[in-house]
Amino acid sequence: MTSRRQLLQMMGAGIVAGASSRALAQHEGHDMSRMSATPASSTVPVPAGLEPPRAQKRHAQGYLPVRTLNGWTLPYEIKNGVKEFHLVAEEIEHEFAPGSRAKCWGYNGTTPGPTIEVVEGDRVRIYVTNRLGEPTSVHWHGIDVPVGYDGVAGLNQPAIGPGETYVYEFTLKQHGTHMYHPHADEMTQMAFGMMGLFIIHPREPEAVAVDRDYAFLLHNWSMHPGTYRPDPSVMVDFDLWTFNSKVFPATEPLVMRTGERLRVRIGNLSMWNHPIHLHSNPYWVTGSDGGRWPQSQWRRETTEIVGVGQMRDIEFVATEPGDWAFHCHMAHHTMGPMGHGVPNPVGVDQSGVEAEIRRMLPGYGAMGRYGMSEHSGHVAMGLPGPENTLPMMAGEGPHGPIEMGGMFTIVKVRDDQKPGDYTDPGWYRSPKDQMARRISVDPGFGQPHRRHPYGSPTDTPAKVKQPQMDHSRHGG
Repeated sequence: MTSRRQLLQMMGAGIVAGASSRALAQHEGHDMSRMSATPASSTVPVPAGLEPPRAQKRHAQGYLPVRTLNGWTLPYEIKNGVKEFHLVAEEIEHEFAPGSRAKCWGYNGTTPGPTIEVVEGDRVRIYVTNRLGEPTSVHWHGIDVPVGYDGVAGLNQPAIGPGETYVYEFTLKQHGTHMYHPHADEMTQMAFGMMGLFIIHPREPEAVAVDRDYAFLLHNWSMHPGTYRPDPSVMVDFDLWTFNSKVFPATEPLVMRTGERLRVRIGNLSMWNHPIHLHSNPYWVTGSDGGRWPQSQWRRETTEIVGVGQMRDIEFVATEPGDWAFHCHMAHHTMGPMGHGVPNPVGVDQSGVEAEIRRMLPGYGAMGRYGMSEHSGHVAMGLPGPENTLPMMAGEGPHGPIEMGGMFTIVKVRDDQKPGDYTDPGWYRSPKDQMARRISVDPGFGQPHRRHPYGSPTDTPAKVKQPQMDHSRHGG
């Protein structure tokens, strides 16, 4: 297994014989100073850590490199004009968020695997080594390739057996946001995290340039409480919902400067459709697998459904500084484990229940009489949850708990963020006259049958004056 801080072991000597000079280092525009510079005959360098670079420069081919949330871009080398990449399918240890680790499958030590980033017209050669215990393959989702490279095991090629290395080679005829994933035992391999992004930049400069370019994949996992491996047999009732295999609050923020244009590329390899919603100003939906659409086809939205197997590009110009929520709008996709099938005790007086049950079940906590907030933060409240299991919702903000989890992150817009700087600026502090604030507290709140000034559903019928209907208007 390759850890995130280990070098990727290179392909066999027969593959690398006669290797030409490398074309790595600054090819993505990332700060690659922490990467090894060992000869091609021994290793392909992989970032020493997944810490994102502070700044990105434009590639020599003119494009702005994509920034993969919580991820990295796969280095390549050029041999006789062909860009060569190497993917290794293998079991890995993955952390969804602090407190939850699992044995997953991925590429080159991570899930999702590293982003492949190229330019329309490039010729690529991609070596795929299988270190799993079962056969695999790689499908280049949405990419126009000769059928023998399409990656459906048994249909287009023999499966890549354990210990084998196969090579795919094709010329890129298009641009756009794409993905790669297996087409062999998909139920298991994709459920365990085998997937990655494949970004093809247009050959010609874009008419409307972006200042920052982010990308992530949507996925779902069945991690039963207390377990250490995803369950591939679950088809519907998942309990981890992720942006690039991370659960909030472990998801990276998207950082930008006021006035900059941001593009976010979103791919969906989960088993649900996801309405992705951005707080703040509306965005434009500008592209898909087919590339950036003509500007006449752009449409203004605040929520866009990204269907299973689809890609969507969204863009907007930041007009207001602040920390803006960015998430799936299905409520159960912004929560973590233990949110499914729990008892519904809302409105139930549980006085004395906790003490009685703790005699037989130490650590039990009676929660939820007034809603799910009590239940969602059970770990933060000091109540023990199952081992290796996250709370339903987690994350602390500058004003208290952020009761969100799963597919949730934050777009951090600042007036003084330097162009090209991706450093997290910390929490935004709103001016006192521009923030919702408490103006009063009802001292009798919670008393039974307390009369609201306008009447309320908790009042008894005798206490609430019912409106009188004018029957003459209805022919009565």
